[in-house]
Amino acid sequence: MAGVSIGTVSYNSGKADYTYPPPTTGFTRNTNDFGLSLSPNYGWFITANTVIGASLNLGYRHSKIFDEDAVNGNTFNKDESSSFSLGVGGFARNYFSTPGKFYPFGQFGFNFGIGSADQKGFYFKGSDKYTYNGKASGSFFANTGLAFGLTKLLNKHTGLDFSVGYNFSYYKNSFKTTTLIDLTNNGTVDQTNISEPTQKFTNHGVSLSVGFQIFLEGKK
Repeated sequence: MAGVSIGTVSYNSGKADYTYPPPTTGFTRNTNDFGLSLSPNYGWFITANTVIGASLNLGYRHSKIFDEDAVNGNTFNKDESSSFSLGVGGFARNYFSTPGKFYPFGQFGFNFGIGSADQKGFYFKGSDKYTYNGKASGSFFANTGLAFGLTKLLNKHTGLDFSVGYNFSYYKNSFKTTTLIDLTNNGTVDQTNISEPTQKFTNHGVSLSVGFQIFLEGKK
């Protein structure tokens, strides 16, 4: 059984306008976000209904936020970040009936791997400009999950997967950020700050997945 699952494909683009009583001027916040995760997999039927296999996990996300002054249109706040992950894992799937047009299943899976992330941007505090640039190192992640779904057979050898599941995720990295401070925004760097905290994240979530599977003939 060979295939690919599309865990998440998303794109968001939004705009929010903020207004205040005079003399304070308002601003417009623009947001753009794109995310993609793919999980190619290959499995072997060890019984008529049970499959064990391995998977490759690829993930990418890019986000951009910037604020524009409502009067002159100047950008006074900007944040842009990207992340990439690469992992390997395994899974076990059991089909609950013999093949027909619809083939219900339950699946347990896990994966782990490494990643990278970066963030850059600038903002103002009064007349002072803060410009920052950060990059992650030592990134590690691990995920596990349980899903229930349905394979709709298109023909003898191909099918579409639809599933819903629970996922638990763990992520750790060290994120080093360098901030350049330009007092009075005159083009000169007056101060440099460096921070490098270690970050740990855990997450519980529910996912919807759509996939495509190919059922190959066994050796005779």
